[in-house]
Amino acid sequence: MKEASENVVTRIIDRVFPRMPDFYGLMNEQCDLMVAAMDELVNFMRTGDPKTAKLISSVLEKQGDDLKRRNMQFLNNAFATPMDREEIYRAVEGIDHVINYAKTTVREMKTFKVDPDPHTLEIASHLKDGAEALQAGFAKLSTRPAEAEADALAARKAERQVEKAYRRALAQLFAAESSHARLQEKGRASGSDTLRCVTEILKRREIYRHMSNAADRMAHAGQTLHDILVKIA
Repeated sequence: MKEASENVVTRIIDRVFPRMPDFYGLMNEQCDLMVAAMDELVNFMRTGDPKTAKLISSVLEKQGDDLKRRNMQFLNNAFATPMDREEIYRAVEGIDHVINYAKTTVREMKTFKVDPDPHTLEIASHLKDGAEALQAGFAKLSTRPAEAEADALAARKAERQVEKAYRRALAQLFAAESSHARLQEKGRASGSDTLRCVTEILKRREIYRHMSNAADRMAHAGQTLHDILVKIA
């Protein structure tokens, strides 16, 4: 009788004050998927394998949407959270945006018929470094938050490395355009050649921009991690 009474009381308490979800674990799952997506992005930029592109644009991105939706639902229904709700929201959104930009990159490469090049491989490698830093930092929040600041800094450093690679890629594109313009002036390039050159430059610039945006969202996630640390470490 006493045990039954205790169970009733427990159910009532749980209904009035629901147990707090493991938000640390929920964000860690998102980070794990982000790292998996960046790992496959590097593989795609190295090999150009269509199966890898499909894995990123369909399977991993769908899993990312499912995890984000689940985490937002937990956040909306939670009675209490281990950190500010706004910061959990920013973390969930930021991590999801990184995965989405990986999807957008490979989809547009397929649409525009753009093959990977050394620049996309370099940028993807920096994105993977940043994703791994975020994964390590968020994994430390529940047990060793004071040690996670280095990871937040590493994520933001990865974004700066991406921006440097992005500028080098653009510089090479514009150098190619200048070389083609000189050939055209000398009558050694036709109008159709010029159109193909300009079209290729525009397409590649769009791909580089998507990857740069991924790095920007990664830096925002790193800043969110830092903001959380300031309050709980």
